[in-house]
Amino acid sequence: MKKTIVVYGSSTGTCEDLAARIATALGVDKNAVVNVSELTPEMISENEALVLGSATWGCGELQDDWYDGVKVIQNADLNGKVVALFGCGDSESYGDTFCDAIGLLYQEIQKKGCTLVGNGISTDGYLHTDSAALDADGNFLGLALDEVNQPELTDSRIAAWAEQIAPTLQ
Repeated sequence: MKKTIVVYGSSTGTCEDLAARIATALGVDKNAVVNVSELTPEMISENEALVLGSATWGCGELQDDWYDGVKVIQNADLNGKVVALFGCGDSESYGDTFCDAIGLLYQEIQKKGCTLVGNGISTDGYLHTDSAALDADGNFLGLALDEVNQPELTDSRIAAWAEQIAPTLQ
């Protein structure tokens, strides 16, 4: 398996919990699950694959700790690395900005020479009306999770996504 790190930004603990569950599904060691506030350039250079996740806050913003984390990403060499994105949000109360954080993270990595995996996720079954996390075909750029309104779907969504990206992490 490629050396992989799961990086999350979480204010309430939801995204942290999701990051741990994703790591387990991917077979990533729990010591490789890192709060973005602790992310360093060395952590990025030491890993071949990055799984990046953030909760969406307010009107479609990244979780606060990601603002410094984005600077680390911007200054990092992602050439040849595999990157997967995930996020969580509230698709009913914030249906027009659901999981926008995925789209914001995508904007930061899209021209960095990495290979995006785990994208092209169908929006079928989601409750949102719009999202910055959608690609040109209307699919999610990463794994979108809604622990507020659809927690019963989280485990199956994580399992399907992990199965999709696992071969790229070998």
